[in-house]
Amino acid sequence: MKKEEKVVEKPDNVAKASVPGKRAIDSSDANHKLIKKSDIILLVVILLVAVIGVSYIMSTKEPGGKVVISIDGEVIEEFQLSDDHEYQMVTDNGNNLIVIKAGVVDITEADCPDKVCVNHVPIENVGETIICLPHKLVVEIVE
Repeated sequence: MKKEEKVVEKPDNVAKASVPGKRAIDSSDANHKLIKKSDIILLVVILLVAVIGVSYIMSTKEPGGKVVISIDGEVIEEFQLSDDHEYQMVTDNGNNLIVIKAGVVDITEADCPDKVCVNHVPIENVGETIICLPHKLVVEIVE
């Protein structure tokens, strides 16, 4: 005796395994895409604007001509950026060593507790500053 096998075909849009209480998601449904074409276009536009903005900022930096050192808003010293110089700031608030070399200004030593001014990158362009809050010191590049 031969057994007959019965084959039942399921439609393509029915999920093979489903979890009770969960809706089966049809992978061919275009409305449920994770990333749409408009999302990609928006991302490309945002990246393009960011790259253009950074390029503009980088290209408009102009090297400074002078270093202005002030404490608590009062200008203490001014130096030419082209002259190599070391300046030791000794105040009631603390000490800082400011080094001007090869057109770049840096604070290399300070006795403040946080050392943010010492860890700051050297500055060379107009508008850049190094600030030591505990000592109320501002080192700024101007034209």
